Amino acid sequence: MNRRRKPTASIVSMGRIDRIFADLRSSNRKALMPFVVAGDPSLETLVPTLKSLQSAGASVVEIGIPFSDPIADGPVISQAMHRALVRGVTPKTILQAIKSARSELTIGLVAMVSESLVHRGGGPAFIEQLSDAGFDGIIIPDVDLEVVSPLAEAASKRAMSFTMLVAPTSSSERIARLVRFSTGFVYLLAREGLTGERHDAPDVKALVARVRAHTQLPLAVGFGISTAAQVKAVLQYADAAIVGSSLVRRLAEGDATLAAVRAGEFATSLLTAK
Repeated sequence: MNRRRKPTASIVSMGRIDRIFADLRSSNRKALMPFVVAGDPSLETLVPTLKSLQSAGASVVEIGIPFSDPIADGPVISQAMHRALVRGVTPKTILQAIKSARSELTIGLVAMVSESLVHRGGGPAFIEQLSDAGFDGIIIPDVDLEVVSPLAEAASKRAMSFTMLVAPTSSSERIARLVRFSTGFVYLLAREGLTGERHDAPDVKALVARVRAHTQLPLAVGFGISTAAQVKAVLQYADAAIVGSSLVRRLAEGDATLAAVRAGEFATSLLTAK
């Protein structure tokens, strides 16, 4: 008789992401979590950009693995992924770049990757490859809850964080299921719709409270967080602010060799709000 697999009751991770957030909490600090697209403006600029973000004070960096049909990404990130794919960037070349520089980086590195790419890479085997390269966590934004258990377990075995996304419209029942699979931190979407820069600061107080009722994991808020003022507004309630489109846009502007410099300057400006 076929039975639907029940979620794992407790998936425990004690990796770099956990230590980073534990250190932040012990000193009453909050985290900046920039998002970059691997391969834009070039794969060669990825490691210098990570080093620059680290020097500026970022705690964790999310690295988007380019995919031809990105989920929920607005034009800035979608176009950056398209440019990276046109340049021939692949998961393999990204893993090689990270592996070559992991010993020089102390920040947490989390892969943001489509379920399709994870599946093509062998599911749990792909997560092992991420770990071997030096990634500390993974976010699969389009993964189905019915197939997530073996992936979460694979991450747990490698002490990698496994982060699920909670939308503003998520029911209490769904939130409970999402956080049950999460380790390291939970990703809260500040807004509905696509990623992208916004002029107004999101009101995340109620959403943070709803999710906090289900978990003590750190809560990171993203989607439309673009300015120092918005970072400050989010960090009144959340443990981390995720900044994506505004950084990705700046990295693509101007001379590619100066992308890392622009990344560091922008991260520094955002951190002044903390």
